[in-house]
Amino acid sequence: MATKREFRIDFTKAGLRNILKRKKPEEMLKDAKRKGLKKTLTAFDLIMLGVGAIIGSGIFAVVGIAAAGGPESVGAGPALTLSMLIATVACVFSALCYCEFATMLPVAGGAYIYTFATLGEFMAWIIGWVLLLEYGVGFIAVSCAWSNYFVQLMRGFQGTLPAWITNPPIWLVSDYRSITSQVTANADIPTLFGIPLCINLPAILIILFITWIVKRGTKDSTILATVMVVLKLSVIALFVFVGAFYVKPENWVPFAPNGFDGVFMGAFIIFLAYVGFDALATTAEECKNPQRDLPIGIIGSLLITTIVYISVALVLTGMQSTCGAACGMEIPQGFLDAPLAYVMSVVHQDWVAGFISVGSLAGLTSVLLVMLMACTRILYAMSRDNFLPPIFRKLNRKTRTPNVITYVIAGIAIIGVMFLDLNVAAQLCNFGTFTSFIIICVAVLILRKIDPERHRPFKVPFSPWFPLAGILCCGVLMVFSMRNLKTSAILFPIWLGVGALLYFHYGYKKNRKKEAKILEIKMKAIEKTRLKELENNG
Repeated sequence: MATKREFRIDFTKAGLRNILKRKKPEEMLKDAKRKGLKKTLTAFDLIMLGVGAIIGSGIFAVVGIAAAGGPESVGAGPALTLSMLIATVACVFSALCYCEFATMLPVAGGAYIYTFATLGEFMAWIIGWVLLLEYGVGFIAVSCAWSNYFVQLMRGFQGTLPAWITNPPIWLVSDYRSITSQVTANADIPTLFGIPLCINLPAILIILFITWIVKRGTKDSTILATVMVVLKLSVIALFVFVGAFYVKPENWVPFAPNGFDGVFMGAFIIFLAYVGFDALATTAEECKNPQRDLPIGIIGSLLITTIVYISVALVLTGMQSTCGAACGMEIPQGFLDAPLAYVMSVVHQDWVAGFISVGSLAGLTSVLLVMLMACTRILYAMSRDNFLPPIFRKLNRKTRTPNVITYVIAGIAIIGVMFLDLNVAAQLCNFGTFTSFIIICVAVLILRKIDPERHRPFKVPFSPWFPLAGILCCGVLMVFSMRNLKTSAILFPIWLGVGALLYFHYGYKKNRKKEAKILEIKMKAIEKTRLKELENNG
């Protein structure tokens, strides 16, 4: 009988072999086939989910900060279009690597599963933990952005709706960090045990709604995402068409007011606008024909969104000067919070601003939908590999979706929107994204080396140069941003450290216990067979 001590981590050769132990792709496919998720998604569904995930959080929430700068960063100015091209190039290399893995291993878990097959158990846990940061914290960030746009929309109904709806108390629509900077100026903010009370009610309500939709099943989620995609693309087209008549070319000068610092920081910040195509890989197990449909969904959604983004950036920076401190001017807070609606209000196109606010809510809703789906699928895969408690892999009998995980993530998100600052959340989400992209590019190169004969329905062209280019692009943007970002650059390593501790004190032990149990069953079977042979011979 194995003792508890035998399951503790040690850094002997045996211990290192355990943390570097890879899971065979055949075993992953077998698990997915035996107790997997329901297959309902087509290529069209994937493109709608991809566009739904990508277009929203960045173009509606952080594009103003990327252009004009934030508390810890300088803005790109009109060179935001160049920042977007840099971010797109970094994404394309990583997207091709995702396509190779997703068609080869169409199972739930995305980058976590791909890492398990190449870099071993410990790195798989770490990348799963990073993906939880990317999608979990991203879910919180987008919920806060949704709340900002909802408040902006309600203000347009002043005189029609009650004042508590059109101009709600700040503590009812803000997070703790935002409130603490205004406590002295606003005596009406209630406190609990001396702590300013914050609820951010709109964010909580949208989290509950998205949770209800996701638990109903993947197909229902896809239908809602499709409706939201059509609505927000229509609104963005309206913004570009109407806004083009109010563009002032002088606002594009200087083109890059903060030089390359602004361009690269803009690329880092706007990278949040591209988070989403990788989420499609987490739904591979639910695709009807993943080998054909996943590359179409990933690359197609990325190309569509890039065209949309550059069009919006040209009009936005042409309507509002984004030179900021470099030209001695102050950027209005409304532009930073809800840039598209704000610039339309400035040119007295309030009806367009109203439509934009509705489209923004639709866009952010579809992003929340896909982020929650991706987060739950990753945790489901990790639970299936004994890194998390067994209850997390429990599926609803009717919808075949992991409802328990969905409720847990929703509960954490509700707490998060009360305390986490939108800017810091977006930056942490980006750090998680860059890390997962780098790991996937590395994993493609490793699997090509250790398993060159494996059938690959889709191959990254010009390997190893494209994967290496993905590593370089993401690595440079990540390291460069750390020079300016203070809070998130500290919190990200702390997150990794907490993840490592959880692995060594839970995941490692659980896997060793499972291996011991399997070995014990095999030994009993061998002993039973041997006794039976002895009886037959005796």
